[in-house]
Amino acid sequence: MEDKQYMEYVHTHAQKSSHVTTLIWAFAVGGFICCIGQAFADIFGAVLPNWEKSKIAALVSMIMIFLGSFLTAIGVYDKIGVHAGGGSIVPITGFANSVVSPAMEFNKEGIVLGMMAKMFVVAGPIIVAGTVSSVVTGFIYWIVGLF
Repeated sequence: MEDKQYMEYVHTHAQKSSHVTTLIWAFAVGGFICCIGQAFADIFGAVLPNWEKSKIAALVSMIMIFLGSFLTAIGVYDKIGVHAGGGSIVPITGFANSVVSPAMEFNKEGIVLGMMAKMFVVAGPIIVAGTVSSVVTGFIYWIVGLF
């Protein structure tokens, strides 16, 4: 199939979606996930008043990663993603989903060559881009600090 024929095929068979509805769902679900994280932070802040904010933030991050991984494992997070789109990807739970999904998918190929080798197929480029950009930014700040 040529590119033009393929694009015609896609346009005739693709399901039409409303951009406004998609944006509203993404905003609502992403905001709801963030509200859950904030609720955990507020609860832990009240229950553990002597803890530093950084420790509470780390605890909330661990809980949100666990929830994203757990919901992915039982098949709920993918259903949320169908309606929420980018709203389910942006928070920390979306990152957990992007690691757990390939690990589950390739688990049947074995632990080492399947799960461990493929678990960062989706999240790996994001980690590399973040690491490289932080090194470049740090290097620029170091050079600017010399002058």
